[in-house]
Amino acid sequence: MSGALRRSFSSLSIPNYRRYFSGQIVSVSGTWVQTVAETWLVLQLTNSGFAVGVAAALQFAPMLLAGAWGGAVADRFPKRRLLTITQLSMALPALALFTLTATGAIALWMLYLLIFARGVVLAIDNPARQAFLVELVGPDNVLNAVSLNSAVINSARIIGPAIAGVLITTVGVAPCFAVNALSFLAMIAALRRMDRRALNPAPVTERAPGQVRSALRYVRATPQLWIPLALTAVVGTFTFNFQILLPLLASFTFHGDAGVYATLTTAMGVGAIAGALANGARARVKPAMLVGASLAFGALMVALAGAPSELVAAVALVPIGAASVAFSASVNSALQLAVAPAMRGRVMALYSVVFLGSTPIGAPLMGWLANAAGPRAAFALGGAVAVAAGLAARAAFARNGIEAKRPVTAVETPAAA
Repeated sequence: MSGALRRSFSSLSIPNYRRYFSGQIVSVSGTWVQTVAETWLVLQLTNSGFAVGVAAALQFAPMLLAGAWGGAVADRFPKRRLLTITQLSMALPALALFTLTATGAIALWMLYLLIFARGVVLAIDNPARQAFLVELVGPDNVLNAVSLNSAVINSARIIGPAIAGVLITTVGVAPCFAVNALSFLAMIAALRRMDRRALNPAPVTERAPGQVRSALRYVRATPQLWIPLALTAVVGTFTFNFQILLPLLASFTFHGDAGVYATLTTAMGVGAIAGALANGARARVKPAMLVGASLAFGALMVALAGAPSELVAAVALVPIGAASVAFSASVNSALQLAVAPAMRGRVMALYSVVFLGSTPIGAPLMGWLANAAGPRAAFALGGAVAVAAGLAARAAFARNGIEAKRPVTAVETPAAA
């Protein structure tokens, strides 16, 4: 047990990653404070599940439309410098939301516009952050670092909503946006304090026409990349819609308040942290892990759809959190290990496009379904799709001669040049 725990935290022995880890905890927690506040504000303004879905779609629409270009930008600049700029830029919409909400001037269209503005920056920030992990820890520790990063995100899923719940019920929505704006300072400080000599930077790609098309050709020629990406596209569209469905489950199904929403989110976060630490103890990632995580994730989502009470739903969300992290961390790590370094920014941008950029499609659809047939129906559909996608991925791996139990390693193809 102690050996497994040491392996779960092995990347923290790297000073630069420790700085990044600590900055992420504060920054992502602030992001979750704002996410909960935005969702609750939309519900206050509209009382519409579809409107909540539109808000989520606007946040990730730029990722869908321009995420691949964001990956090309990430390949052209040093990641540390680029991340400093994007973190500063994402603080501005938060400050604007604080001002508008505190003064009572906020309207739905303003909220939507500022959510979209944050999404534009995220389209560059996300692929840069994904690709930066391997530069911090090297290929031998990438699975552990990705898993620990998932633990950070899901710890923030607990910390952020808890802070937001207290703030919303005591002083209102507006301070949540100020908290998020200040939280970006922690990440900027962590980036500036890093020892640049200890980084393992990928070669910077010179600007040239056709770089996004080149990445698409590379992925199409590499089954170790396109199969996980296709699996993520399907599961990301129909199953990863907790930002929309959990508040609707709390409000529409269980007739609860922000506290019930925070409880459900916290339960999922606890499971996700446990799953991230267990996943981080693994030395390698295998295709079978991707398939198994998708199947388990889907089956548990179907079970959640039948939860008779908020307590049972909270209990069910613990293993769902673990399965969701096992899926996302395994896919992320498999892509990082299989891709050529010069292509990493663009390929991880495509991962962001299919994982986060699928939200503009899935969020309004699942929000509409939750309105029309209830949140339970949306959870059941998402789970069934994840099971079907996992079975299809297993067949695709076998058809392309990829052994399910062989660890993923770097793939050299002429298209990577």
